[in-house]
Amino acid sequence: MSTRIAARRVYLDGAFTPATVVIDDGLVASIESFDVSADTVLPADAVLLPGLVDSHVHLDEPGRTEWEGFATGTAAAAAGGVTTVVDMPLNSSPVTTTIEALQLKRAAARGKLAVDVAYWGGAVPENLGSLRAMADAGVVGFKCFLSPSGIDEFGHLDPEQLERCLAELAEFDGLLIVHAEDPAHLHADGALGPHYADFEASRPPLSERAAIQRVIDAARRTGARAHVVHVSDGGSLDAVRAAKAEGVRLTIETCPHYLTLDAAAVPDGAGAFKCCPPIRGGDNPDLLWAGVVDGTIDAIVSDHSPATVALKDNPDFGLAWGGIAGLQTGLSAVHSTARARGLAFETLLPLMTTGPARIAGLEGLGVIEVGAPAHLVAFAPDEQFTVDAAALEYRNPVSPWHGQTLTGVVRETWLRGASVYRRGAAVTEREGRELLRAAAVVEA
Repeated sequence: MSTRIAARRVYLDGAFTPATVVIDDGLVASIESFDVSADTVLPADAVLLPGLVDSHVHLDEPGRTEWEGFATGTAAAAAGGVTTVVDMPLNSSPVTTTIEALQLKRAAARGKLAVDVAYWGGAVPENLGSLRAMADAGVVGFKCFLSPSGIDEFGHLDPEQLERCLAELAEFDGLLIVHAEDPAHLHADGALGPHYADFEASRPPLSERAAIQRVIDAARRTGARAHVVHVSDGGSLDAVRAAKAEGVRLTIETCPHYLTLDAAAVPDGAGAFKCCPPIRGGDNPDLLWAGVVDGTIDAIVSDHSPATVALKDNPDFGLAWGGIAGLQTGLSAVHSTARARGLAFETLLPLMTTGPARIAGLEGLGVIEVGAPAHLVAFAPDEQFTVDAAALEYRNPVSPWHGQTLTGVVRETWLRGASVYRRGAAVTEREGRELLRAAAVVEA
């Protein structure tokens, strides 16, 4: 049966317009004029968006499900208007660096998905030379670190290994996504105390700049595709601009916490704010927002990397676990800050929809158009709410936005035309699917 969802403001082809989205068999069958008699008509204060795509999410299952897990993580995604996530190869155990580990991850996900999930593989010293087989098994690309990952079983690549990895991926046009911090410029490993400024200084911008330049140089030499994850340093963007202008196959992302939080406002001992690379201050957010506006930054994604309360609550910034829980609040946080800066909502949406979809090779997602999956979000851009970490869908009630008032509320999320989340009713369905590269189609 067809379903019709109408709104006075539907995001179509980069602009908002009145329309009715007709859904048949989970796909957008047609887009018609606004019809007040449609099956669902959004109130005048809500807009209809395409489902967001978040290509940087740590779901931590199997092995560290007490940190998050497919059930809670995908519920948080749905509540945040995200209908597709790409799961990172760590911090699950085993890490996703072999076909066998991928199979275990897929088995762990079965029956738990509130939204669609794709998988990144890991590139570590031990599996170089065998990446094509993992790609054929379904991962959409490979994550590596240029500095210690924090997980012993996920080793980082030295400069020679980075070059080898990119050359291997270039043979089949695979993608390498890179945590870019140069260990030569990281100054501490251990206790630092409760002052955030000491932690920030231990991972200076120079570390990111040196590592990003290393990626650029290696991508240029090999012709491979490279993507730099969670760029926190706005001073790195000029090198990225130059590389892109030269034709280096490079994309980059940043995250809501780098765009909306300021180092100067981080309280002492507040481990919820710790991440690597760190949240920075001064004019850094201005530089990042300039990269959003001019297109240097290709995606805004959460880098949702939760952990238990015990691991996050250590008041020593050197010892607290690093990682931001931000999957559910990302859209609202970014929208709030963009509005305060006078930026149109339309400026942000490609970076949270089609941008991450293209990076992960998930073409056809993040849009409302005929033939696309009917992944939709009812969003109230003017409604405010105060973040209560305990009320979020995460397994652990930790959020650096706890207590902040944000503007913009996800009221309902549809996956293939079926409502999977309603505000106040939480997750209503678990019909998410896997998206596997090798099959090139959605698999149940």
